[in-house]
Amino acid sequence: MSPESATVTYAIDSNMSRFTVKAFASGLLSGLGHNPTLAIRGYSGTAKVAPDSLENASLQVRIQADSLTVTDDVSQKDRQDIESRMKQDVLETSRFSEIAFDSTQISASKSGDGPFTAAITGDLTLHGVTQSLTFNAQVVVSGTTIRGFGEFSVRQTDYDITLVSVAGGTLKVKDELKISFDILAKQQS
Repeated sequence: MSPESATVTYAIDSNMSRFTVKAFASGLLSGLGHNPTLAIRGYSGTAKVAPDSLENASLQVRIQADSLTVTDDVSQKDRQDIESRMKQDVLETSRFSEIAFDSTQISASKSGDGPFTAAITGDLTLHGVTQSLTFNAQVVVSGTTIRGFGEFSVRQTDYDITLVSVAGGTLKVKDELKISFDILAKQQS
């Protein structure tokens, strides 16, 4: 049996998964500012995995750029302002409606019965710019499900995103964003 025929396709269950983006404030007024956390609500994807190895695995994820919402406890007005600014000025969702990740290589190791420790490399397309990205994840293959979790950082300027500032530039969003994920995917029949 070839490795391709031994792979199983899993679809991401967005109801049982979580993606968040954390931004960080800087500048003179950063102590008064806030580090917004955004939830990614609209996404889908597939993982193709051989149950006993991740060496021939692949991962594709598609995110609706306008599906990010503020999760912090802020006023409705602040929430709307942050989300509007993010969608119009930062992500420019009317021009760049989709964020995509396509793996190009996955290497993994496993010790005992624990999870796989995987290094996932692929192409991240954000704001119309594609860059290679490598991040680590813990991956558990169990029966008809696969779960992957971890975090990685991206720099907005690597994707031609203009950094946002307010209050005359005394409060700015830092270049680096931290993305956390806990994804559950179910085997397709």
